[in-house]
Amino acid sequence: MKYDLITVNENGLYCPAGGFYIDPWRPVERAVITHAHSDHARPGHSYYLAHNHCAPILRLRLGQDINLETMEYGETRAMNGLRVSLHPAGHVLGSAQVRIEHGGKVWVVSGDYKLENDRLTPAFEPIHCHTFITESTFGLPVYKWRPQDEIFEQVNQWWAENQGKNKASILIAYALGKAQRLVENLDHSLGDIYAHGAVFNVHTKFREAGITLPEIKYAGPDMPKSAFMRSLIIAPPSALNTPWMRRFEPYSTAIASGCMAIRGNKRRKAVDRGFALSDHADWQGLNEAINACGAERVFVTHGYQDVMVKWLGEKGKEAHELKTEFVGESEEFDGL
Repeated sequence: MKYDLITVNENGLYCPAGGFYIDPWRPVERAVITHAHSDHARPGHSYYLAHNHCAPILRLRLGQDINLETMEYGETRAMNGLRVSLHPAGHVLGSAQVRIEHGGKVWVVSGDYKLENDRLTPAFEPIHCHTFITESTFGLPVYKWRPQDEIFEQVNQWWAENQGKNKASILIAYALGKAQRLVENLDHSLGDIYAHGAVFNVHTKFREAGITLPEIKYAGPDMPKSAFMRSLIIAPPSALNTPWMRRFEPYSTAIASGCMAIRGNKRRKAVDRGFALSDHADWQGLNEAINACGAERVFVTHGYQDVMVKWLGEKGKEAHELKTEFVGESEEFDGL
């Protein structure tokens, strides 16, 4: 299927006039990357273009020797006569929307995004365009986020309650994005924050790149069990209910995910608490972003495309589903 400036083929979203892909899912010659999550930044490309803050994690995940060029937000690059620039998506550190201008038309590919300013990642910037390709990970009206400070306070209270019972607190959050957001905003006066190796490696790479983040400790195998009592340990979804958690006993468990907004998910994952905190836009945020860009046409990808397309159509907006291989937070949660 062809969509003017962007087509979709077996490799991903392709811009024929520019000769590059955006977040391709199979190896290609030139890839523009919106952010470093594994469903958007994959190995094997001959050339990568991404935001500066994306670089340390791309090299951590894909290798130090990848052919990577970086840009600042708002900087423009000419690619076969097209003007290409990156703009804040507010999703995770280094995340970007891709703006493409050619022949008087502007397209924007959102990647993943959220509208609430997490005080760590540059806030989402609405970009006026003719065509907008948006994600829809949480594109159902039931997804309506509470203010993040309310969620952080709930996490702090849960941590303090566990301390009163001489328990460690194990908080499940994905290693890139959610973990840094929690570390930045939780109350460090309560005690030490430790991290699983996957979380600690990402945290360390950002600090080495000059990004200011609070100090946390590595929950290494040589640490005495007593060190973790009354502490908070942040771990990725892959660590939940594995033998790795035994060293922290006794403990309480929780998940920080937008999926926790659905009653029953906490019980299904067998954790003690669920905190509905997401790095994706909720239903209202998706609608605000789509309206703010003023696009004549909207293509809706990973998530609840059919619901969002039907809703936009009822509002008089030209909207289409766009099938991709991106997954989003809900799919990651289902894979726990």
